[in-house]
Amino acid sequence: MAQLWGGRFTKETDRLVYNFNASISFDRKLFEEDIEGSIAHVVMLEKQGVLSEEEKNAIVKGLTGIREDVNCGKLEITEEYEDIHSFVEANLTERIGDAGKKLHTGRSRNDQVALDMKLYIRKEVIHTAEELEELLGVLLEVMEGNLDTYMPGFTHLQKAQPVTLAHHMGAYFEMFRRDHLRMRDIYARMNYCPLGAGALAGTTYPLDRRYTASLLGFEGPSLNSMDSVADRDYIIEFLSALSTVMMHLSRFCEEVIIWNSNEYHFVEIDDAYSTGSSIMPQKKNPDIAELVRGKTGRVYGALTAILTVMKGIPLAYNKDMQEDKELTFDAIDTVKGCLALFTGMLGTMKFHKEAMAASAMKGFTNATDAADYLVGKGVPFRDAHGIIGRLVLYCIDKNTCIDALSMEELKAISPVFEEDIYDAVSLKSCVERRLTIGAPGRGAMEKVIGIYKEYLDNSWLKEQYN
Repeated sequence: MAQLWGGRFTKETDRLVYNFNASISFDRKLFEEDIEGSIAHVVMLEKQGVLSEEEKNAIVKGLTGIREDVNCGKLEITEEYEDIHSFVEANLTERIGDAGKKLHTGRSRNDQVALDMKLYIRKEVIHTAEELEELLGVLLEVMEGNLDTYMPGFTHLQKAQPVTLAHHMGAYFEMFRRDHLRMRDIYARMNYCPLGAGALAGTTYPLDRRYTASLLGFEGPSLNSMDSVADRDYIIEFLSALSTVMMHLSRFCEEVIIWNSNEYHFVEIDDAYSTGSSIMPQKKNPDIAELVRGKTGRVYGALTAILTVMKGIPLAYNKDMQEDKELTFDAIDTVKGCLALFTGMLGTMKFHKEAMAASAMKGFTNATDAADYLVGKGVPFRDAHGIIGRLVLYCIDKNTCIDALSMEELKAISPVFEEDIYDAVSLKSCVERRLTIGAPGRGAMEKVIGIYKEYLDNSWLKEQYN
């Protein structure tokens, strides 16, 4: 059992206790970050005169060699080690001798694991933002191609007023843009380096924490050593943001599932993103959308778990905090996978424009515009509301729609109706007259699409690579 401690103990840890305490089975995922942080640490130690240049060079060469050997498969991370830190240090010492034992000078596993986790989460924040950007790009393409694709807008899952597919997609663009911006906020707030905090009270070695932070791309060092090792807020924030992403994906998936049904037939999901039935040959199921919807609860569970772990922990580090990793790793992989699959599904989806327009026509989505038409003719709105209500009842009884009624039928309900009513309640007129910013009219939508293009062209991610 390879451990970084033991001098205080007179007998070996019980095997069950060792296995229960060990984290190598999951924190091996932090291997690259552990190497990166260790290299920055020894470079700083040499700069400060704590290590000689020869010692630094030997350690850096050894660490680089370990990384290369693991990545090419020559060296395996096995469970004989307690954690990823002991794996790295034990292999380093085996390769370069006593100089390897100096790697841990001026640091604790507490600030080391805090650093590794921050480096890993910071990287995953960027990767998640990139996946979101891919989805935003596909949404924008759908919007640009469907400015005149009329469909019903819904409230209470009932047809309400006519909109366009571009407008409907724009609502999801807004949601995922907020998710994209949340990644930026998390990145900025977490970007302070905990290395040098020691176990909880710093160290007597003359560390240059600002230099270490700069080597690792942090804004600066964290300013309280106790908080540095006890902080998991950035994980909670990230999991909260990931949960919101999944909530948005789940809402979208619910609509795709409804739209894919025989009753709606608004969309056809590409064969690559559908499955069939083992018994019913006619079936083409929206399994990807359903699985994304289902996996949302899995990500919520990770957030709830870490909140529960952290709620009663006193300062500073406690072993409970080892529970921050497995569920977080799983949630990150789940969200990135769901984003990639959903983006592919949306990008290959076919929209049945005629079915969407017909559904809007049959659902009395132009009833509000019909009432507005009467108001324009001098009828008080409350009276107009009642007239159109009777008109809708008449249409339901006759199994028809407002647009299909004859002038004689319209005038029988209200003499105010004239020939211009047909133009006033057409889907095109209902949509195009709504031109305030944020509305579905073509002019308003073109302005919004311009704003969205500018947003993606000037994405905050570009700043991270410059």
